[in-house]
Parts: sequence; C-alpha cells; structure tokens
Amino acid sequence: MLGISNFVLPLRPVLRIRIFNHILGSRPANLSMTKTTNSLGATIRRATLLIAALFTFGLAQAQQDGYQKDNEIFRLGVEARFDYLHEAIDGTKINGNSGFKVRYFNLRMDGQITPKFSYSWRQRFNRMNSLSDFAQNTDWLHLTYRPTENWAISAGKQVVMIGGWEYDRAPIELYFCSEYWNNVACYQLGASVAYTTNEGNDTLTFQFCQSPYDHAEADYFAYNLYWSGQHGFFSALYSLNFSQYAPGKYDAYVVLGNQFQFGDAKLQLDLMNRGVSARELLFDNFSIMGEFSYLVADRVNIFAKATYDKVGNNYASGLFLYPGSEITRLGGGVEYYPLGHKGNRDIRLHAVYAHTLGTNTNPAPTAVNKQSYLTVGLTWKIDILSAAEKFINKVRK
Repeated sequence: MLGISNFVLPLRPVLRIRIFNHILGSRPANLSMTKTTNSLGATIRRATLLIAALFTFGLAQAQQDGYQKDNEIFRLGVEARFDYLHEAIDGTKINGNSGFKVRYFNLRMDGQITPKFSYSWRQRFNRMNSLSDFAQNTDWLHLTYRPTENWAISAGKQVVMIGGWEYDRAPIELYFCSEYWNNVACYQLGASVAYTTNEGNDTLTFQFCQSPYDHAEADYFAYNLYWSGQHGFFSALYSLNFSQYAPGKYDAYVVLGNQFQFGDAKLQLDLMNRGVSARELLFDNFSIMGEFSYLVADRVNIFAKATYDKVGNNYASGLFLYPGSEITRLGGGVEYYPLGHKGNRDIRLHAVYAHTLGTNTNPAPTAVNKQSYLTVGLTWKIDILSAAEKFINKVRK
C-alpha cells in the first residue's frame, strides 16, 4: 500500500499564497487589475481549484502527527448553491436574471484558539471579479473573548444585530425575501458585548458598529440592543436599533421576530417597524415576514412564505426602502434532503416559486410588480478536514 504521506505534504507558505492568488485571479501589486468575466464557467473553474487546494491543505493537516478529531483550533468548510432561474415580469422573461447561476460559493473558517478566545470567518467567492473585491465580499471576520461562561466580547466585521428570523438565516438558505432584506447592508465593522443567562435560554447583546447607512464622506454609527431567547415551543429574536443616516439623524427599528415550533411544524413571524420620527413608528413604515414549514419523514420540507413592505411618503429617501413603496411577495416550495434519515442537511435539492405585487419606488428595485420567480437547484456543504480525515482512513486500511 502506498503511504499517503508520500503524496500529501504540508504546503509551504509561499506555495499556499501562489495557489490562492491563482484561484482568486490576483495580480502582483505593480500590475493593474483587470476585471474578469463573471461567467458560470469561470466561477466553476475557480470553485474547483479552490476546493482542490483546500482539500489538499486539509489532507496535510489531517495526516500531521497530533491531529485529533476533536481539534477545535481550525475548522474549515465550503458551501455552494447552484440554481436554474426563470424570472419574468408580466409574462416577459428577463434573460439577464434567468438561466444557470452559481448563487453562492462560500468559505467558512472557525476555531477555538484558547478556551477563552475564538474566531470566525466567512468569505464569498461567487461575486469576486478581482482581489479588490475581497474585503467587500467578506461577510464577517471577528474575534471573540469569553472571560466567563456568561459573557462574550467580540470585535471585527460582524453581522449587524437586527432581529427577525428571515434576517437571521444565512442567505444560502433563502430563495426569495422581503425588499428590506434584499437591500440592507448587514455586514459592518464593530464590537459587541453579550450576556447569556446561566440556563442558556436567553442572550442579551449590545452592539456598537458602523451604520448600515454608512457614508463615504462621514462616519455614521449604529447602536443595537438584541435579545435572543428560547422557551419551550417559542423562540424570539427581538431588537431595538438606532442607525445614523445623516449628522444628528437616526432611523429607529423595533423588530419582533417570533418562532413557534410544534413537532415537525414551524411558524416564523417577523414584524419590523421603522421610523425617523416617533410618528412613523406607529405603523407608517414596516415590514411583515411570515413562513410556515412542515418537515416530512426528515427528508422533505414543504413551506409557504409571504412578505409585505410598506413605506410612508414621509420616510427619508434612500434608507434601503423608498417613500411610497408597498410590496407583497407570495410563494412557496419544497426542499429534499437525500441524507435526511441521518439528520444530515449537507445536501439539499429545492424547487421554489414566488410572485410579487405592488409598487416599488426604488430606482434599482429587486422586487417589482407582476414579477414571477422560479428556481430549481442544489445546495451542498462539506467539512474539509473531516472529509480529508475520512479519505486518509480509507487509504490506510
């Protein structure tokens, strides 16, 4: 039997840099960057190269002496979603938004540096045309310090702590969303302090971060208070948010995210109330998001979803939603998990349809009147190190 160590050697730092620079399409600093074509073929080639490089790196890590399965210092995962889309407005197909698409291709890295320090990083690659897009497509990259079991202090690029279950879910898990979700700049630099009760059922977080309405010529900030709780069949994601959008001016959110779980049936209902004045907080600007789902035999998830965004005429223009907008989205779909009998959600097939009604005054809208949306696709996730370890064990047998 051939020894795996003869083929898998720890990658030298210079070699690692060269491999990833080639995958990302980067250029030396003294050369200008040219924008590459964001085609399906180019994305698949880069995805294949990156996965191969990561798997090789995972093999090198897994075969090193002292590697343990429960090693928490370095966890590495890749996730991707491929869709066939058909989008139409009043029956007319939108060719630019239809066809086969790589919707998501993400790298996820997490680890426990010490018992009190941990880190987390998620990077998107499907929308990168050059190395200059790298930071913009970093969803989060932060370090967390836990002085006790109850307290956690985190700093870096984070998710802005806004309540609601639609907002909380990873984009790769969603198919159509509210107009607010489609426009919010939800990843910002900042810091947060969180307290979790001894029972572990409730966590209260205060976050200070760059405002989602950040302006290139000024520093605007956001102040967020967030509560997550789980009590029997009821779970909550509530928040109170103040986001600066101009000198001395703030947009306030009151968000109530509710989830009710009864066996295999689940109902999520979010209410987001927004306003730049007290008057507007009285349901002049708000969004409602609701989803009901039912899991059949651990393999098939059937769901129906509706969202509604309303924006009053007095709301400040350009705060993700525009005055006079009133948009409804209705739809549903089915998800199939081939490995569901093992409790595994790493492979998923989906078919989803949605329809949009109403008025959207946004000059660059994502949801418009009489818009129909059909998607059929595949999602998969892989733990690089676990896969590498299984591969090594099979070779050694």
